[in-house]
Amino acid sequence: MSTNNWINLVNEMPDLLAPSMAKDHPNLPVVKAKGCYYYGLDGKKYLDFTSGIATANTGHRHPKVVQAIKDAADHLMHGPSGVIMYESILKLSKELSHVLPGNLDCFFFANSGTEAIEGALKLAKHVTKRPYVISFTGCFHGRSLGALSVTTSKSKYRKFLQPNGLAYQVPYADVKSAPDGIDPETYVIEKLERDFESLFNHQVTPEEVACMIVEPVLGEGGYIVPPSGWLKKIREICDEHGILLIFDEVQTGFGRTGEWFAAQTFGVTPDIMAIAKGIASGLPLSATVASKELMKQWPLGSHGTTFGGNPIACEAALATLEVLKEEQLVENAKNMGTYAYEKLMKLKDEHPVIGSIRAVGLMIGIEIVDPFTGKPDGPALMTILDKCLEKGVLFYLCGNHGEVIRMIPPLTVNTDQIDQGLAILEESLYEYQAELQSPKSEQFQNA
Repeated sequence: MSTNNWINLVNEMPDLLAPSMAKDHPNLPVVKAKGCYYYGLDGKKYLDFTSGIATANTGHRHPKVVQAIKDAADHLMHGPSGVIMYESILKLSKELSHVLPGNLDCFFFANSGTEAIEGALKLAKHVTKRPYVISFTGCFHGRSLGALSVTTSKSKYRKFLQPNGLAYQVPYADVKSAPDGIDPETYVIEKLERDFESLFNHQVTPEEVACMIVEPVLGEGGYIVPPSGWLKKIREICDEHGILLIFDEVQTGFGRTGEWFAAQTFGVTPDIMAIAKGIASGLPLSATVASKELMKQWPLGSHGTTFGGNPIACEAALATLEVLKEEQLVENAKNMGTYAYEKLMKLKDEHPVIGSIRAVGLMIGIEIVDPFTGKPDGPALMTILDKCLEKGVLFYLCGNHGEVIRMIPPLTVNTDQIDQGLAILEESLYEYQAELQSPKSEQFQNA
């Protein structure tokens, strides 16, 4: 397609695509991607610190993954699994069982993270014969109606949709709220115990609860990293009452946190796990994962899919696992995450618009605040992101107020690329702060 035709299509975008998705930030027209970079329609090269929202863990278009896709297309384009059976879906199941924690070794493959969540909720309710689910305030689990009933990262996702009343919420860990002089981990654990005591005394008995679902690291809700003891206490409460524990590892999986999964990072094994995003380097694939013992209680026809476990996507996933192992990308995520965190902490000391740095592996959140009030500042973040984009680095955002910069580069990222990206972030912060201190600035006038 010619450049002019491409530009014309971009101009028609508001009429062609639903604005509920297409108006997202920054709508950068690209013609190609490779490694840690996007190549724009404008001829510029952009350092990608989004990984397609934590999906391109092996980097964009890794040669091994691309070749696996091409080879697979020569043999089989579509399943559906069950009607026919093919090697890639069976081989992938075996390979995944070697990197997943505990006895999570049986798989229902689907296409998206939301579908994996739906499967997890259905499995838990079917096995326990209990009606209710407990989720945690601020978590994001998807936008289909079942997943939406446990999603509370932003109220706008639930507006006018009346998600069913079979879910209850408990606050997510907030170490920042710990009073001075009290150990933050002890504080959030004790608060969790009080929250559950209140919930079980006043709203729902534990005998009616099928499962608890939690993001082991809060994603869209603000990249909040809880203490491991808090997650272990959730596991303990579930065990006490026969409640199944679901980990939503859609965003945290496949090396993002510096281990294969956050479950291993925090030393907590759930009963059911939802995985997606980094599983196939960008092809649509996900899985609801549990033990054979649980899955065997889910009879034929109780759940199904036409496209889930597509043979080409499964081959891409197998190649993805090979690349993650051969190039030691899980270890690289841990090392590069530490490197980036240390540099960001130095930036925080110099820039009052940075509130906090939240990081585990290469899942890094940079909170932007109003330096005069300390409150979350979403508009400031958008200004900073735009400045970074102009200089050639693509970040994304999260948080209830859109106040947290997500830094989630491919796990192939190196120190030179981190240095380049953070140098541009620093330059953008200096520019923003200079504008903020200008006598013409509204915030300066109101300070």
